[in-house]
Amino acid sequence: MKEKTINLPELWMTKKLGDLCDIARGGSPRPIQQYLTNSPDGINWIKISDASASSKYIYETKEKIKPEGVTKSRLVQKDDFLLSNSMSFGRPYIMKTSGCIHDGWLVLKDKSGLFDQDYLYYFLNSQAAYKQFDNLAAGSTVRNLNTQLVKNVIIPIPPIEEQKRIVEILDKAFEGIAQAEANTRRNLANTRQFLANVRNNILNKNSNNWHPTTLKKEINLLSGFAFKSQFYTQSEDDISLLRGDNIMQGYLRWDNTQKWKKSEFDTFSKFKLKENDLVLAMDRPWVSAGLKYAEITSNDLPCLLVQRVARLRCCENLNNRFLFHLIGDRKFIKHILGKQTGIGVPHISGKQIESFEFLKPPLEKQKNIASLLDRIYSKTQKLETIYQSKLEAIAELKQSILEKAFTGQLSQ
Repeated sequence: MKEKTINLPELWMTKKLGDLCDIARGGSPRPIQQYLTNSPDGINWIKISDASASSKYIYETKEKIKPEGVTKSRLVQKDDFLLSNSMSFGRPYIMKTSGCIHDGWLVLKDKSGLFDQDYLYYFLNSQAAYKQFDNLAAGSTVRNLNTQLVKNVIIPIPPIEEQKRIVEILDKAFEGIAQAEANTRRNLANTRQFLANVRNNILNKNSNNWHPTTLKKEINLLSGFAFKSQFYTQSEDDISLLRGDNIMQGYLRWDNTQKWKKSEFDTFSKFKLKENDLVLAMDRPWVSAGLKYAEITSNDLPCLLVQRVARLRCCENLNNRFLFHLIGDRKFIKHILGKQTGIGVPHISGKQIESFEFLKPPLEKQKNIASLLDRIYSKTQKLETIYQSKLEAIAELKQSILEKAFTGQLSQ
């Protein structure tokens, strides 16, 4: 389907970002550990973690580098724009300090004087910019932003007074939207915290008939098989492969599922998953909402376990839903995250999982606890769904307003 043509108002023009800004990529002195310093004459070292998701500005940095590292990096100044060059197309930030950036950043420096700073900021946050990033990066082996790609992005430029008028309207509209978004995120966080507190209080009692044990004694643990990606299939009739990418916090997603030949299913019988098995991602085991773990249901079968995913199958005296909530408890999460290894890709091992110590109540008590926590979990999940839907609606509203702003349709 062809996109509809937008006729811009009179006196508006279109420009490429490369005509408006000097655009360059950052650089990193290596090894970076040898350049980090606590000296007062150190230069700010700007990292993604210095950029708050709730702010459009970067005011300060947590680390500094030695002055001699500047020639191996790129120095940015106050009022420069920074843009993450990852495929997530991280939102832009405006510098309110100076410093050096690594190669995970692009810097945009105004050279034209044709745009209001806040107008460009809003544009770079819009779908109008994102879609161009996405289309220009299509087909690349590594879908990252680069200087040439960003230079070719086209931006509508109204007269400067009209830009200021648009910014004033957007500021007012987004102020109210930001408050609604903050309230919704707070409600979402409170819902998750409530479940976490209930789990922690119930699962960590010190009752007389609860005895200390480890997961090694209570579960059968298995890590998946290294299925070769060149033999993956896409046939609906073949067997789904459960990878770490399929695991979210408490549930599975099967979009973009890889398959394995059905004719070889019995060959890998050891790695067949069963209903009520629990699975835990061992590489990048954390998502923003929590640990990546889930329970296998009949709807997920048949499927095979892939390497770097752990299967936890309960032994006779451990209830699987009790284990589900035990894995979701902050005590287990702290245990796992405290033992992650790997610099490039954080991961955990089967031994680390098995070493977890906990108090185990009698089986009948486990079932009662699991039933109670299941009811609370179900209610909090419904609330989470409501709040997530509200956040999605807010995001859509913001983009709708931005679309009008950059097509000349934004009235007072």
